Amino acid sequence: MQSSEEWLHSLGIVSMQLTIQDLLNMGHIVMKPAKKGAKHLEFSTHTINEFESKLHEAIDLYQKRINWIMEGSRKMFGLIKGNSVGLLIESSDLNSGPRRLDFLRGLLCLVDEQLCYKKQLFLLSFGTEVHSLWESAKDVNIRLLHETRQWIQELQPQGGCNLLRALKRVLQVQELDSLVIVVSSCPDQTEEALSDYIQQCTIGRTIQIHIIAFDSLGQGTLRSLAGAVGGRFHCYSSGKEHEIYSSTDIQLLLNEIQAAINVLNQIKEMRHGMLGDSLISIMQELSTELEKVSPSAFLPKPPNHDGPLNIEIPNFSPKTSAEWLKKNGLKAKKLSLYQILAPNAYSLVEEFVPILQKTVSSTLHERAMMQFEWHDGTVKNIHVDPPVLREYQRQLAKMARTYEKRIDWLTNGSRRLWGAVCEKRVVLLVDISLSNSMHIIHIQHSLRLLLEEQMSNKDLFNIIAFGSEITSWKSEMVPPTAENLQRAWKWVLSLNCEGGRNVLGAMRRAVEVNFIDNENQESQGIYLFTSGVPDQDLHTVSAYLSEATSGSDLQLHVCLFSVGEMNVEDLTEDTNNTTGILKDLAHISNGRFHWFDEKGLIESDDISFLISEMEKAMNYSSKCALLVESLKQRSGIKEEVISEGEIITFPKEKYKLQKLPLPRPTALTLARMGAKEDQEGKKDLKVLMWRPNSAKAEIPPAQPMKDRLQTSTEKKVNGKKQSKMSFDVFYTENGKNVGVVYKDYPATKTVRKSVPFIVLPKEEEFCSTKLWLKKYSLKKLKLELPKLMFGPDCTHQKKMVPTLHKKVSAKYCTIFPSIEVNGVVRHLQFQPKELDEYVDQVEKLLRRYLQRMQWLLSGSRRVFGTILESNVCILIDASSSMAPFFSELQKALTSVLWEQLRTRSIRFNMISFSESIDCWQECLVLATDEACQDAVQWLASLIPQGNTCIFHALQRGFEFADVQGLYLLTDGKPDTSYHLLQTESLIKSHKPKVHTISFNPSERGGNEFLRTLASLSGGRFHSCHGDRDGHYVAHRMLTEGFTDEDDPVLPVFEGDDLKRLAREINKARQFVTQARSFRSLIEEKQKLSSKDVSLEGSRLCDNGDELSTGSAV
Repeated sequence: MQSSEEWLHSLGIVSMQLTIQDLLNMGHIVMKPAKKGAKHLEFSTHTINEFESKLHEAIDLYQKRINWIMEGSRKMFGLIKGNSVGLLIESSDLNSGPRRLDFLRGLLCLVDEQLCYKKQLFLLSFGTEVHSLWESAKDVNIRLLHETRQWIQELQPQGGCNLLRALKRVLQVQELDSLVIVVSSCPDQTEEALSDYIQQCTIGRTIQIHIIAFDSLGQGTLRSLAGAVGGRFHCYSSGKEHEIYSSTDIQLLLNEIQAAINVLNQIKEMRHGMLGDSLISIMQELSTELEKVSPSAFLPKPPNHDGPLNIEIPNFSPKTSAEWLKKNGLKAKKLSLYQILAPNAYSLVEEFVPILQKTVSSTLHERAMMQFEWHDGTVKNIHVDPPVLREYQRQLAKMARTYEKRIDWLTNGSRRLWGAVCEKRVVLLVDISLSNSMHIIHIQHSLRLLLEEQMSNKDLFNIIAFGSEITSWKSEMVPPTAENLQRAWKWVLSLNCEGGRNVLGAMRRAVEVNFIDNENQESQGIYLFTSGVPDQDLHTVSAYLSEATSGSDLQLHVCLFSVGEMNVEDLTEDTNNTTGILKDLAHISNGRFHWFDEKGLIESDDISFLISEMEKAMNYSSKCALLVESLKQRSGIKEEVISEGEIITFPKEKYKLQKLPLPRPTALTLARMGAKEDQEGKKDLKVLMWRPNSAKAEIPPAQPMKDRLQTSTEKKVNGKKQSKMSFDVFYTENGKNVGVVYKDYPATKTVRKSVPFIVLPKEEEFCSTKLWLKKYSLKKLKLELPKLMFGPDCTHQKKMVPTLHKKVSAKYCTIFPSIEVNGVVRHLQFQPKELDEYVDQVEKLLRRYLQRMQWLLSGSRRVFGTILESNVCILIDASSSMAPFFSELQKALTSVLWEQLRTRSIRFNMISFSESIDCWQECLVLATDEACQDAVQWLASLIPQGNTCIFHALQRGFEFADVQGLYLLTDGKPDTSYHLLQTESLIKSHKPKVHTISFNPSERGGNEFLRTLASLSGGRFHSCHGDRDGHYVAHRMLTEGFTDEDDPVLPVFEGDDLKRLAREINKARQFVTQARSFRSLIEEKQKLSSKDVSLEGSRLCDNGDELSTGSAV
């Protein structure tokens, strides 16, 4: 059985001599050509017809072979070559859907039709682990084929797709000359890692590689892998029949058919005399004609770009944000904080009191009034009324939502490109300089949206296009009727870019021709739509504009569009200069500045006013909360969370009747009270006339019962309960002598700590690393080296010896080695055996850490992390910026559907967002086989396009009932600057956690934005970066051990789970290194102490020196 490549060696067009060169060799030269002349050939009709007939027969032969390949098991698995075949079958969780039965039937058909004719077989299934049917290749017989069929029917799904481990096992079998790999998902490892391993293991060995993609989404990866190792690729898809034509055997035949068709087309040209030099001359003429066509004719266009306008008539006249806020701002709505507090605000009063001879200021009631700084810098006493302030906060939140709706309105349609066109008389200045030649379609589309949405309710309008020359649509402004708007659009379609950027000439044409009587008119505006600074000097343009607009209601508004997607970090000095010049130009005439790019708005004066008002509302709300909180702390009231709409009740204050003051005593009353006190004093003297000498001692007063209870409680809390010894008393035989037998002795607690023995789980837990480390961290398992080794008895102390007049170390300081820990010298009292036990326990823990890291880096957890909640919603960024990552995103989503959601029966839904929101289902759905299959098909239909709108996607996700977690998949920042403020308030007002996943590790600003969103709701941030290096480092440490703390070095993980785990791994490696260094210090000390060093020790004691070795912990 030959492959298509071997088959075409004997039956291809070249081998059958059916190329055009072979046909030309059959012709006869009629006339020899001159130096630059054409060659004249003559062919007979029989020769041409016979050659054509052979080509048609060859095409029919190739088509029959394609049909033969697409029959039986060859359709699903292709042609299996070789005598000793190794078959690798993927059995991951993704291969557990409804298609599994078809997959198993196909494998049984493969055994019956192809494998039964081989000499030897070796079968192996792989998921997360690998399982082989035999240890080596077996000779094919009837019993072995029956055993093979039974093994195939018993295959069960198991975890991910660890192809690398399967290759390590199968390439150890040396008898194999053909390796067949059947994959239904995408391998866990990258294409480069797999191809490098195969090439290294097959050096000096002849083995054919045949890779089969069976209903797999990872066809591109598998095709590239087959090409890299020089093997063949076969593709089978039950839902898409056309994908089989990308298989290697069929693709070679299709290429041969196309080559035969090309020869037939050239024969047709020969029949019309169009072969050779004549064809070249025609191609040169065509290229000359193409040079006359504008390059813009080949640019992509939006749908219905050249069609007529769909005109909309607005039902209201828009206003600028500055004018709109005059009626809808906080001050206009009387919602300024100082307006609310003014009725209950009192200024501090200071007056001179003549009696006291000094200035006295008024005091405030501490429970009802607070001191508050006023807007003019003065301090006033405020009566704080919590219900009023809470109602005020609700009104502020309502106004903030109103401002958000206006921002959404300003960022939709043509307002995103031009802003709101508010004037009644409008002239549009459009930049068509040569630098915009590749963006003329974008300029025309922007004008189309403006003409359709905002121009129909104006009084007069005109369009002026400027490059080096100035071109006007009309000589003067005309009413925006439907006919005029359609004619203007046809004129815009005829524009071509050329020349420089003559802004001053365009402004003069607009002012001096269209606005001749501008001083007598109102509501007039010029909109400059440009991509750069004017050719003229800024001072000249500014002076003319200031003079032209003075004394009239005429404003110049600047709309700057930037070519390509821009990030804040990428802004250059030239860009800043451009925006600064155009912004100053707009503000000269009290106009507005508007800046956008392909992704969305960058800066807008209209939106800046609204954001400033929203920030002011948030500032007022925070000050209200601070006033209420300060009042509660002063009055001792505990803070209570009051939900919206709940009635706030206050307990009624209880007033007690106070005793009336005693009347002022008279002289007689004072005399009687004095006599009574004298009599009581005399009685006391009589009673205390004689006291014993012991009375001089001070007897402490009886302690009250309350103090006794408090003292006993403190003793129990501060001091641990001490165990008492128990004994029995008996009489002895000698008279009345008493003997004692002790039953229980008080337990003595040693200060030294022993190394704990740890027990770690073998199965992985579906929880975050933060929760997992609360159970198995070094601190929780009491394996932190400093706390374990250095107790209170390890302190190195020196005492003052009066005779020596200096401090001398204790004698035991020469016995134990000492090290310096955080500036304090401590002694090592652990023995080498104990340190060995500690190293064993920490290495055991380190291996468990690395196993969990490998688990987190395998399968769908590499991209998504661990799905923790039972009700989740996945938010998918389908904007145009995600196009480079979208294929990887679709593979990862398919993997997480089958591996995590389906296996754990999680209820889920998916939302794709760009400029619009698209939900897969209307509610959360249980992850069944049918649901997952439908979700995969829905994912395959997604196309990245448009802008990013994270806020609306989160808002839609929070609306699902019982949702517990949102998983946001995107590449970075939102499209507008105000979204972060909106998103923060949205997340804080909902309970579900938001977990963010970044697909672009190079986008620093975007990753910081996603990390902030996750932290606001207590979620996790994940970034699929560093997985390959993490696998490599973990493999090295598990195989080579933990001999070096600095080699290998763990990669820098950005995700929260892997970052916490890597930090704990580095900490454990550091403790292992320190424990080994401590052990070497103790062994060196023991060697020194075994020798006779009494004389040296005496000298050390006399000098007051200590034996100190080691380094800081």
